[in-house]
Amino acid sequence: MAVGESVQLAPRDPDPDADYSWRVRSAPVASSLDLEEDTAVVQFTPDAAGRYVVELDAPDATHTLTVRVFPGSYLPAGSVRSGASGMSGMSGYSGQSGSARPTGFSGGASGSGSGAGDAQRGRGGRPRIRLDATVEDGVVVVRADPQPNPDSDTDRDDLVVEFVVDDRDDVDDAAVETEGWELRVPLSAVGDRLRVHAVALDETYSVPDTVTVEREAVADGGFAEAETEAVQTDVTGHADGSGAGSASVSRPNDPPQWAREVTLYEIYVRGYASDVEGVDNTFEALETRLDYLESLGVDCLWLTPVLQNDHAPHGYNIVDFYDIAEDLGTREDYERFVEAAHDRGMKVLFDLVLNHSARAHPFFEDAYKNPDSEYYDWYEWQESGEPGTYFDWEYIANFDHRNLEVRRYLLDAVDMWAEVVDGFRCDMAWAVPDTFWQEIRDRVKAKDPEFLLLDETIPYIADFHEGMFDMHFDTTLYFTLRQVGRGDEPAERILDAVEQRTQVGFPDHAAFMLYLENHDETRYIVECGEDEALAAAGALFTLPGVPMVYGGQEIGQRGRRDALAWDHARDDIREHYERLIELRDETPALRYDGTFRRIDYETDSDSAVAFVRDHDDGSYLCALNFAPGATTVDVGDLAVDATDIVSGDSVAAEGGIRVDDVVVCPLA
Repeated sequence: MAVGESVQLAPRDPDPDADYSWRVRSAPVASSLDLEEDTAVVQFTPDAAGRYVVELDAPDATHTLTVRVFPGSYLPAGSVRSGASGMSGMSGYSGQSGSARPTGFSGGASGSGSGAGDAQRGRGGRPRIRLDATVEDGVVVVRADPQPNPDSDTDRDDLVVEFVVDDRDDVDDAAVETEGWELRVPLSAVGDRLRVHAVALDETYSVPDTVTVEREAVADGGFAEAETEAVQTDVTGHADGSGAGSASVSRPNDPPQWAREVTLYEIYVRGYASDVEGVDNTFEALETRLDYLESLGVDCLWLTPVLQNDHAPHGYNIVDFYDIAEDLGTREDYERFVEAAHDRGMKVLFDLVLNHSARAHPFFEDAYKNPDSEYYDWYEWQESGEPGTYFDWEYIANFDHRNLEVRRYLLDAVDMWAEVVDGFRCDMAWAVPDTFWQEIRDRVKAKDPEFLLLDETIPYIADFHEGMFDMHFDTTLYFTLRQVGRGDEPAERILDAVEQRTQVGFPDHAAFMLYLENHDETRYIVECGEDEALAAAGALFTLPGVPMVYGGQEIGQRGRRDALAWDHARDDIREHYERLIELRDETPALRYDGTFRRIDYETDSDSAVAFVRDHDDGSYLCALNFAPGATTVDVGDLAVDATDIVSGDSVAAEGGIRVDDVVVCPLA
């Protein structure tokens, strides 16, 4: 982090009845920072650059946390850690609970950071970094691949890398050597695990990346020595090709393998199958739709909240975080639905709400205008006596995450539902303290490394990809597709939206969920039109990212939260989606590992755009037309097979290729 930023520190897995106390053990000479003692949750706001070590006295032990703080000049432009993000101005505690500010990582600083201030720093935004590791001749070698920001004039060779060895791991610090972009440590100096973090430094610091090396225990209680020159890792991060093996390498900030390739599908639970008769509960009705979803090609389901709520049909005003809503069914009914989805190869995401409860929650009702209530300190309060909230939402009240009882209550709910599902869609992620998300991530990943964490953050936040979330709502692309569909912006703006990810500092391995609509938004077809909606669907399945379809989008549904009009389903639109889903499944270049590049093209319509997706298995021209009728796109000397693999037809035309809505053609 940097001077000028602030982050909330809290004990993990807290006992609300225990005593905790923070203190600063060491700090830079220029710092006069003190932490409030005998307080379990504190705000850490460094006042000088350098290395801080803070301690937490807890019932089990005294724990240390090392934080590397850069000068304030390194603070990324528009940083969400400035103290105001995540707060609407209506909430009771500005800059406290609800912060969207990611924390600094834990670890003892070692590496090339001491010379960071002497680097030839360019201009143009945050650099990016990727870490990889191998074991070579019994030595762990961690190599950094830093990249300047696309808008920076800094040469890549001038980027500085600073490594941090995680101080939670048993590593002999004296054995750690760094030189430039490489860190080396003998495997014999490592206990059971080594985690190395790093940032790239230009005019600001990058989002950190992490690599983990884990040693395999042997029967005598020790650890095996390296048996090969290098431990090779597959894309999921597990060792292969190493014989009996002594270590495995993983990249914890990579999204789960399964999540990179799926088509997501959002189900608004109280409208999706309300027409089904002869069933005992909503989950049984939803189960009757699974065969349809399987035939569509969907393989991951996000259900809007299923917990007990205040009867608002969207379900986000929760009154019991441990029980299924009685109008939907029982927990057993819900688990049967999840099992039925799993039987069809589908993953299920649980909509996790951690920022607030309903005002109808019994704890809030007891606390409202009652400072003597045992639950009064569970909530944020404004001076007016009303609860903290956002956007004048009148049926919810913000939790105060500084309260250990709140954290315990929510963590136990997280543990319960993580046992049932494959991932969380995290509601209002920007409004929950980032350190809380980091704790949640560590909890769920310890049990299931392939558990997915998807954040709803508007606008998206690059720092949320380090130690918090695997996948992010691409809100920039969403808004751009709306602008293009309305005719307010040229179609080429969608390419700018994709490139903005790296411009704001997201690492290249970050994953994004692409969407046109959801339960909060007007249907795209209503706002923009049918022709535009067909092209936008093409964008979802050809641009880099993971496509999401909101239930009914694929049949031309026009009502946002209405019961789905299955009797009036548009077969032509559904077939369009079926083919696009199938096409992405069959074409590696259109998926996570496919790269994206701009090309030169000409067209008479600013509603058309063209780009290329590349992969070792082949490259493809993709073209979209958001206007009624066909247009011709001229791609110059680019060698293209004019057979459109979406339709199977030739799209050759005088002067280029003909594009009605979406065209995908192999490069010759």
